[in-house]
Amino acid sequence: MIIDNITECGSMKEKHSFVIMIKDKWWREFCNHNHKGRKTHSYVQKGLAPPKNASLIFFYVTKPSRLIAGCAEFIERKIGNAEEMWVKHGSESVLESKEKYLAFLAGEKKVSFVRFTNLQEAFQPIPLNNVLMLLGVKRLARRGFYVDKETSNKLLASMRF
Repeated sequence: MIIDNITECGSMKEKHSFVIMIKDKWWREFCNHNHKGRKTHSYVQKGLAPPKNASLIFFYVTKPSRLIAGCAEFIERKIGNAEEMWVKHGSESVLESKEKYLAFLAGEKKVSFVRFTNLQEAFQPIPLNNVLMLLGVKRLARRGFYVDKETSNKLLASMRF
């Protein structure tokens, strides 16, 4: 279980975990692949995308859900040429074919693959208002954001797995 596997991220206590913004359709696809037994997943983003370093990834599912729906253990972020990255990690993504991958990239030459494992769906997802209160902010950053270990633990405890 993830809650037992939290580790420090080197000396970067303030950057323990990362919250990724994800569309509902992609979240559902990752969950489907996870239910089918896939262990390693890759979230594809155009250009250079965060996170660089983290222990956990939390998934904030955007409209219409607007909630943190689960988390996973961060493996790494790989950045590279779109063609080469598809060959190496395309099978880990939820994009069903190279054609859909290229259409998603819309001509972008650089791509980021955020690789993760041990995907877990929250028994009790955290609604946006609760996330905003916990973080003490009025809005969430569109490209995602880091949270410290204390906040990570609070999120994990609230979600119940």
